[in-house]
Amino acid sequence: MRIVHLAISLLFSPTLLAQTVDYTVDDAPYEGYYLTAGPEAPLVLLLHDWDGLTDYEIRRAQMLNNLGFSVFAADLFGKGVRPTEVKDRRQHTGELYQDRAKMRRLMLAALDKAGSMGANLSNAVGMGYCFGGAAVLELARSGAQLKGFASFHGGLDTPEGQNYQNTQGSIIIFHGTADSNISMQSFANLADALEQHHVPHEMITYSGAPHAFTVFETPRYRADADMKSWQRFTDYLQNLTKSTVQ
Repeated sequence: MRIVHLAISLLFSPTLLAQTVDYTVDDAPYEGYYLTAGPEAPLVLLLHDWDGLTDYEIRRAQMLNNLGFSVFAADLFGKGVRPTEVKDRRQHTGELYQDRAKMRRLMLAALDKAGSMGANLSNAVGMGYCFGGAAVLELARSGAQLKGFASFHGGLDTPEGQNYQNTQGSIIIFHGTADSNISMQSFANLADALEQHHVPHEMITYSGAPHAFTVFETPRYRADADMKSWQRFTDYLQNLTKSTVQ
């Protein structure tokens, strides 16, 4: 089972400048994590899965920070809201799927908070896992001024009435061909939607990889697909932000 609390050893690692970040959206409290690599470093906005912001996202943020990226891990559920039961996870994600305007406000507020702390918003990329992967595509459709958007085993359907005509950056999708939650038809539909609006994109599937194939220490984890997708993602980040991976 994934650990919900953040390990103290990570917060105080000598290789990181990491801090808990409290901020407010719509008069409600939220708690993210910010890891800086310096004011000129490219920024990655990291969006969590349906568990909320837990050790998994912090571990990924550390991996990116160790490569020279600043990372703001956003909170889309609210301070202290880290659901562990499926019904609660569905409730919190469902509320945001039903209120797309709020979902967008939450992501933009996280970016604003990162900027207020010195993050380089002019050289930034969004990424997300599962629910966060669906959320990052919502951010792309909003017209947010980011250079790119990456979804790992995320929801791929385009909500009724939306499209990608305002998308500013490129999109990269990492998907498991054996994902029983997100169909290959959804994958193909997204490709058509991106092509229709001339959005630069790359979409990769991994054979035998189920939903959530990147989540360490779970039955769904697939090391081969995880390593391949992570390598392609870091190459994508490096090329897009013109940074030098350490």
